[in-house]
Amino acid sequence: MKKINILFTLLGTVLGLSSCNSFLDKLPDDRAELDSQAKITSLLVSAYSTHSPAIVMECSTDNEADNGPLYTSDKTQEEAYLWKSITNESNDDPKYIWQAGYEAVAAANQALQAINDLGNPTALSGQRGEALMCRAWAIFRLSNIFCLAYNPQTADKNLGLPYPLEPENHVVVAYKRGSMKELYEKISKDVEEALPLINDNIYTVPKYHFNRKAAYAFAARFNLYYLQYDKVVKYANEVLGENTSVNQLRNYASYMSFGYADCGNQWVQSTENPNLMMQTAYSLAGRMLCGLSYPRYGHGTTTINNCETYRALGPWGTSGSNGLLYPATHMFGGVQNVYFPNQVEFFEITDKVNQTGLPHIVEVPFTTDETLTCRAEAYAMTKQYDKALGDLNLWQQSHCYATRNNYTLKTLTLDYLKTFYDAIAYTPVPVQADKDRTIKKTLNPQGFTVEPGDQENLIQCILHFRRIDAIKTGLRFCDLKRYGISFSHNVNGSDPIVFKAGDLRGAVQIPNDVITAGLEANPREN
Repeated sequence: MKKINILFTLLGTVLGLSSCNSFLDKLPDDRAELDSQAKITSLLVSAYSTHSPAIVMECSTDNEADNGPLYTSDKTQEEAYLWKSITNESNDDPKYIWQAGYEAVAAANQALQAINDLGNPTALSGQRGEALMCRAWAIFRLSNIFCLAYNPQTADKNLGLPYPLEPENHVVVAYKRGSMKELYEKISKDVEEALPLINDNIYTVPKYHFNRKAAYAFAARFNLYYLQYDKVVKYANEVLGENTSVNQLRNYASYMSFGYADCGNQWVQSTENPNLMMQTAYSLAGRMLCGLSYPRYGHGTTTINNCETYRALGPWGTSGSNGLLYPATHMFGGVQNVYFPNQVEFFEITDKVNQTGLPHIVEVPFTTDETLTCRAEAYAMTKQYDKALGDLNLWQQSHCYATRNNYTLKTLTLDYLKTFYDAIAYTPVPVQADKDRTIKKTLNPQGFTVEPGDQENLIQCILHFRRIDAIKTGLRFCDLKRYGISFSHNVNGSDPIVFKAGDLRGAVQIPNDVITAGLEANPREN
């Protein structure tokens, strides 16, 4: 392997882009003087990535369709939609997602080293917990993009990612990717060590850091992907309690009188109960995903929305815009791309004369709603069906009107779900006509099994609820990979292209600069 610091081969380029990461201009000096609690706490602000994978991941999912060449598109959208190696270089592309992720790891490692140098005092245990959690989160998030889903049957063979455990003090550093087995073991070790150390009292604005509930929500999701279901329930209960109330979830009813901007602003308020942590990013996702600036590839009204997501017939018992699902009744956009605005742009003007600046988004990586569905999935996989149903009915109470237009919200039971899903055909692959699209997908779980009947019906329901919550965030891509769901993308003027179970393209290709520097590329089929 060519010996070079692969993780930071792009650092010189990024340092030249002060618009991307201005904090780096002062980071070396700050690190040289990490001799106090205040300085270490300040450094950890840099341990959160400032670049989002939302566009790359969302465009790779079954939430998107090709509206044709009459509409404008971005190169990143197109390459992600076609599952090609992404060659574009902008804030939302693999090059900068990778770089920002490892910069976050570097900041976390520098903080950990400084804490050790100070004798690992009890007074810095909260900062140590945050640093460990940030390192694990940064690598986990990168693995969701650049690796296949964790599969215990193949984890010792599937490529992982480099996992630096200490600051880099040498120009020449040789890295290897290791395996997914090794990667998940390291993430798990960091998470388990961090959890009891997290201390909300060290934060000025807790929801922009790994506060206690956010840390446990991350632990629940990670262990769901790791197939450690008992831990999922244990950690989700730390977030939700065992007697969860609908008041802990998003109050969609309160959004129904809002316009686009107010919806988007409210979605990311720290005062919103479901928001466990927020993370800012330089990104065009507000325009590409929750806008009509680039409408060739989008969440189309007649293709996806009406047949598979918001306005498709759902377990709550209705379809269309006059039904019970709150978001379906209050949507924005157009035929090519329709959305509930959970990913809006916040534009920072840096040149008042020319009115130019930087687009930002505020992501909400952890919510009580998502943690609830993690727990429901763990219950379903361990055959605690009554508890899974309890969580799913709670989700419906939050997301749906109780009564509207002569409709009444259905109570989910095993018998009801059997009747509901037995009446729905599996979505064919490839889809040749929109009328063939449904909310029901053939499952090919990667490294685990789902039994036909009650268990599959529950999982179908859970995955659909998770899909509704995850639209425009990219998180759906993880569920598609975990459950080996085959699906197709229509391509204007050509045959549909198919993403199959275990598809190697589920591991987005790592940046070309990093490959050139010597790190092993993700394999592709010949």
